[in-house]
Amino acid sequence: MIEIRGLSKRFGDQIVLDGVDFEVLDGETVALLGPSGTGKSVLLKHINGLIRPDAGRVLVDGLDVAHLKRRELSALRTKIGYVFQNGALFDSMTVYENIRFGIADMDQYNDADYCQERVLRCLELVNLQADVAKKYPAELSGGMRKRVGIARAIAGQPKYLLYDEPTSGLDPVNADIIDNLVTRLADELGVTSVTVTHDVRGAFRVADRLALLTDGKVVLEGTKAEFSQSTNPSVRAFLERDFENTTFAA
Repeated sequence: MIEIRGLSKRFGDQIVLDGVDFEVLDGETVALLGPSGTGKSVLLKHINGLIRPDAGRVLVDGLDVAHLKRRELSALRTKIGYVFQNGALFDSMTVYENIRFGIADMDQYNDADYCQERVLRCLELVNLQADVAKKYPAELSGGMRKRVGIARAIAGQPKYLLYDEPTSGLDPVNADIIDNLVTRLADELGVTSVTVTHDVRGAFRVADRLALLTDGKVVLEGTKAEFSQSTNPSVRAFLERDFENTTFAA
């Protein structure tokens, strides 16, 4: 279980998170919604200790992330797979090497047979052919790079998956592929997932519950039905935004 209580963070004079309360129950997928620049990714990075809070607490399985020692934090991170917004693949490494990098257990990482089997299994889980393992990121499409990033995140068999804008920059067809993948991995692997997005349609497809972050606060956290029926002005404004001017990269 992930529990965020009274989380606050500022950078200089800019207040990014202002007393955020948020939780994710074991086995569920929660979509964290909000316009760009509202602190969604900042909140996500608090969960695995990439950023420390100015105030408040972040608890993962009862552990206070900000107060863990280095070894304890490293152990926690083996349970958390992180899918970065732009894939964050290593250009000088093959797909095989990139996915292998996600295996946190050093005994497993150094076992060539295990790595071969695990990398191929992760490629299968994200619907990529085995021969993709030999390619370099520059040889892949944007949608394929996203899927390799997910394969790397699941390579260590985490309990939690954190997705930072997994469909950002993708055309609608590839965005749907990623959304379907998020849902299927939650079902097949039994992972607990948090997906940060500004894509309302995708969020409603993949999430069990949703939360809307605006002006540094979560203004609503609830089911899809509760969001659809909400009269909160911030919620209504976000759900009714016009996407006609949204552009997508191939």
